[in-house]
Amino acid sequence: MKLSVYLLLPSLATGFVSPIAKTNPTFQVKKSLYKPTSLSAINIDERATRDVAAMDEWAAFNGVQRVEGFQLTTQDQLDYSVMTNEGIAANSPLLYVPEKLILSTAKTKEELGSGPGVADAVSYLGRLGAGAQVPQFYLFLKVLYEYERGEGSTWYPWLNSLPRLFFNSVSMTDFCYECLPPLVFQLARGERVKFDNFYDALQKVGIFSEDVKLDRDLAKWAFNVVYTRSWGPDNDKQIVPMGDMFNHGTETEIGIAYDENGNCNIYTTRDVPPGSPLRMSYGDPTNPSALFATYGFLDETSPATFCKIMNIQPTEELKNLGLDFSRMLFYKDTGAVSEEVWDVLLYAQVLKSNKEAQQAFYQAHMTGDVETKQRIHQHYFYETSSALKTHVDTFLKQLDDLSSKGEGKDLSEHPRLPLILRHNEFVKNTFLKVKESLDPMVAQAAGEVAYS
Repeated sequence: MKLSVYLLLPSLATGFVSPIAKTNPTFQVKKSLYKPTSLSAINIDERATRDVAAMDEWAAFNGVQRVEGFQLTTQDQLDYSVMTNEGIAANSPLLYVPEKLILSTAKTKEELGSGPGVADAVSYLGRLGAGAQVPQFYLFLKVLYEYERGEGSTWYPWLNSLPRLFFNSVSMTDFCYECLPPLVFQLARGERVKFDNFYDALQKVGIFSEDVKLDRDLAKWAFNVVYTRSWGPDNDKQIVPMGDMFNHGTETEIGIAYDENGNCNIYTTRDVPPGSPLRMSYGDPTNPSALFATYGFLDETSPATFCKIMNIQPTEELKNLGLDFSRMLFYKDTGAVSEEVWDVLLYAQVLKSNKEAQQAFYQAHMTGDVETKQRIHQHYFYETSSALKTHVDTFLKQLDDLSSKGEGKDLSEHPRLPLILRHNEFVKNTFLKVKESLDPMVAQAAGEVAYS
């Protein structure tokens, strides 16, 4: 579907302050052709159609401005993205969204925070150790509040344009979890716990009808909307209608800024040729498993993935050596192994029973003594490379076992399963590439050990 394109008025220089930044646009709800079939006018059934065209009209009517060439595109009417059909220079304005359309933690707290049971729900999350999720919880309440208002909500056209079908971990069936590798399983369980906490806290809030409070599928939809479409500081998360249409990219084209009035200004960060996607970053591109668990997509453009070594207990020393999801990497195209993988394996496993050598290696690392560090690596290379080979071979077998569980399953019952299997295959191909370069290393090292 080709949607209408609205001109974004030119701004003055690099600050990108819209010429209407100080105006207060009048809000008007524009009704779509959708006929209500549930409690609210918004049908959240996974098969329901997203009315993006009505949202597009509503946004323009309420002050959202777009540069010429900005387009919303889709191939399946389910997943939408932003692209440009015209060339756009770096540092050019793309999109302006007025402050009054933006949903935020701070504004929701002011609007709903004194409502019956809200403070009790927030306190409950704190007691669970989930205080860091309170900013998202306020947005969760806001989405539910506007959902219950239905066509009477200012945000009705935006809500009715949102995805219904999600593929992230909160949406997965229990069987889907049985097909997940350990890291994704751990991350997915963390997301599921967040949702369970939100749902339990929701029961303490008295501003909703019982129908809304007890509808677990509705709560799951609202949770997914918040966690897949919000951004901003840890203490004030925001959802920016129309701004939330930008997809993730390892390579990004856009940046986000706010003017003194809180209006959102989105601009290009590099020259963008015609026909190009316009993308932002949702997170660390070297950890596609985390993006998969939270957002429900597989970023196959990720240059590397975490090596999946998860049986090492973190210590301050190991963190200094590089024990981190974003640093212990396998590179998918070359099969290269990051230095941090070798360092952590040597220190934590190979030298575990040799405290003197372990300490010497750590000191060399911390003082930048490359020569000593390399000498210790070389001395124990056969042991370290063998340990890594064992991990790679074991994990490849585990991936095959996990994926085989999904064979012959009813996809209408488990619609996320194909994406899980694609994720497993993506990781498998990366590990096979590592194995391709690692096996000769181990064989050569074994020969040198035997010869010596």
